[in-house]
Amino acid sequence: MDVPHDEAIATAPEVLQQPTPPPAESRPAGSTDTHIAAQHSTKQMDVDEDNSGPDMLSPMSAEGDKQEESELPALSNTDLGSPSMGYDFSNIRLIPSSPSSFLRAGSKFHGTQQSERQVYDVQVEIKHVDMRESFLCGYLRIQGLTEDHPTLTTYFEGEIIGSKYSFLTQHQDWGSTDKVDLQHWAKFSAFRPFHSKAKKGHFHIPQLAQRENIFMRWKEHFLVPDHRVRTISGASFEGFYYICFNQIQGTVSGIYFHAKSEKFQQLELKHVEDRGCFAAMEFR
Repeated sequence: MDVPHDEAIATAPEVLQQPTPPPAESRPAGSTDTHIAAQHSTKQMDVDEDNSGPDMLSPMSAEGDKQEESELPALSNTDLGSPSMGYDFSNIRLIPSSPSSFLRAGSKFHGTQQSERQVYDVQVEIKHVDMRESFLCGYLRIQGLTEDHPTLTTYFEGEIIGSKYSFLTQHQDWGSTDKVDLQHWAKFSAFRPFHSKAKKGHFHIPQLAQRENIFMRWKEHFLVPDHRVRTISGASFEGFYYICFNQIQGTVSGIYFHAKSEKFQQLELKHVEDRGCFAAMEFR
């Protein structure tokens, strides 16, 4: 029904004034539940309005986030693989190339070198291993070789037999021949599977780093600390070692060769425990 204008003005105060709710005892059945539900709905709306405020992003804040993202420097492909001049240190990852916890930089070995008449105490410390280049180097220390020099330390470099070096020695100044090489390698039982192929010269040993035994040649180059000394009375480091390294046991078996020295001098070394020391670490 449409209400006339005058009556609407006269009755307006009555509409705005809320009636006093009757006592709980006089309320009709079911009105209490309706009243509580209404209050709960009102409170829920208030909570939703309070929580929805911070989640809403204004156009200005959204544009600000986009601007901050655009200001961040983008990494190019060249940044990932080349040293950056903006760093105090190179950002290239230098991953050590060592096949096991025994054959790595910092490993030490101790044992003996035995001839027919004498046994000498020998210590070896590996300074660098690079399987990709089939190379390693370190120091070899032998005791009791001469009275004038009770301890001699030499720097040596090793050729790892595999993809770059074969079982046949390619250095004429080392004094070895193909026949001498095969005779010395044959002293190692682990060499038998390679004997027939080794006669043909160079061949590739697949998955070299995963094999139990790794073959090498160790050549001493000079004395330490005085590298200018080339000869010592009663001692010589002009020869080299045929080496069979066992990665599982951490043992070194070797045979020393020099054309003017006693044949088949045996080198036997065992890894010295370092109680968890490792060659490298990296913070990421």
